[in-house]
Amino acid sequence: MRTAIWESTAASASDELLTTGEAARILNTSRQHVVDLCERGDLPYLTTGTHRRVRRADVEAVRTRTERLTRDQLRSLWIGHAVAGRLVADPEVVVERARANLARLEDGSVRGQAVRWLEEWAKLLDGPVEPILEALTSRAPRFRELRQNSPFAGVLDDDERREVLAACSRVRHLGAG
Repeated sequence: MRTAIWESTAASASDELLTTGEAARILNTSRQHVVDLCERGDLPYLTTGTHRRVRRADVEAVRTRTERLTRDQLRSLWIGHAVAGRLVADPEVVVERARANLARLEDGSVRGQAVRWLEEWAKLLDGPVEPILEALTSRAPRFRELRQNSPFAGVLDDDERREVLAACSRVRHLGAG
């Protein structure tokens, strides 16, 4: 399952052009809805003759904007935002904590797909801060999976973590009523 998500999100970065019918299948909607998205300006498109073509990356962006998160994904997103706040305030300390956590995880106890995600975190931690912030706060499927294997344990203390999760729960219940 995670491999399929990884491969589909890696493919989504391409400039591959799709028909409105292909886009509709990805979005699990009608072709007419895709046409409507194009006409409203919500989905950029090109024309070839009289036919619309949309970039796969743009279709994936629309899909991730409208796809509902699971409870665990929403909670990890809220935690990600809180960690991102810490990262902005003190990048050196937060990145160093994450690197230390990664080193402990890479001792051989991690197996399967988690290894792939930890390798991706290692690459992100060796680069600029902005892509790390994106990984912590994006709703895109790739980053949802990445956050499930986060090396940022200990950046928030137990009380802060509880407060963030309680706030997430309160807001979820407000939206449900």
